[in-house]
Amino acid sequence: VTEKWRKREISNFSYLMALNTMSGRTYNDLNQYPVFPWVLSDYKSEAIDLADPKVYRDLTKPVGCLNPARMKQVIDRYQMMDDDPPPPTTPSSDSPASNYIPPFHYGSHYSSVGTTLYFLVRVEPFTTHFLTLQGGKFDHESRMFFSIPSTWENCMNNPADVKELIPEFFYCPEFLKNDNNFVFGEEGKMNNVILPPWAHGDPHLFVKIHREALESEYVSMHLNHWIDLIFGYKQRGKAAVDAVNVFFHLTYSGNVPPLHTIEDEMVRKSIESQIVNFGVTPSQLFTRPHVQRISLEEHLHKVRGGGHSLIQGSVNMLKSGFSFLGMG
Repeated sequence: VTEKWRKREISNFSYLMALNTMSGRTYNDLNQYPVFPWVLSDYKSEAIDLADPKVYRDLTKPVGCLNPARMKQVIDRYQMMDDDPPPPTTPSSDSPASNYIPPFHYGSHYSSVGTTLYFLVRVEPFTTHFLTLQGGKFDHESRMFFSIPSTWENCMNNPADVKELIPEFFYCPEFLKNDNNFVFGEEGKMNNVILPPWAHGDPHLFVKIHREALESEYVSMHLNHWIDLIFGYKQRGKAAVDAVNVFFHLTYSGNVPPLHTIEDEMVRKSIESQIVNFGVTPSQLFTRPHVQRISLEEHLHKVRGGGHSLIQGSVNMLKSGFSFLGMG
């Protein structure tokens, strides 16, 4: 499937779904829900030009590093934790060594039950799951998914918020609408999700543009870097440290014993709670840098055997993308 993606035989969306499935992510598990990247960084403009590289998110960095000031903070925290070595290992489960927490950059995660329900709170059965998680009540509006621009800004500036996206952002406008007329929050003022100005209040247009951004030439040529972070060699070990991409140790497979083998109920519940709160890192699929996709120009050249000037014109049009302007 990687070779098919590299050759542009399948879309970016299809490839990401395949990677999610192979790494254990599924729509049937809220804590291992498929994870997709933020692909844009402009959620304020009245119009967006998908041919402009400046409108895209830097896919070489985790969300926590997109803001240079926050990146410095998480690096400093990791170094402080790393300067405190683990105590000597002893056979006793009550020893200090058993309570040692390895250094990490992020105490929260880019994908968790909370993240999934945060985005899908307007549609059932996720509304019911959200209420169960929140003790039967909706959270305060400011802590719920009320605005895409605000959510992006929070991810850029809040040290505890490093969430990525879910697949619905690229095909499902319904999750952005409050068609069930739920009364959210204490004041009940929250309704449909506030969209970027360039979407003109239309969830269908937002999803259309967002999907086109995902399939754009810019994302196609840089998506391999994000895959390295989430599914690949920068997920673990020294490469993860160098990429400022280390999460709480219990989010990684292999660091948590099978829950059914834990006899102490309090310990088992504590670990279950930590898994829910901290999220789960996908299973690692690649241990070397992921291949880059061939360019659109190269793809069409191979398909057409060199082609005609008409083909070059098509390349130029597709590479330039579309500029979505104000609608009268």
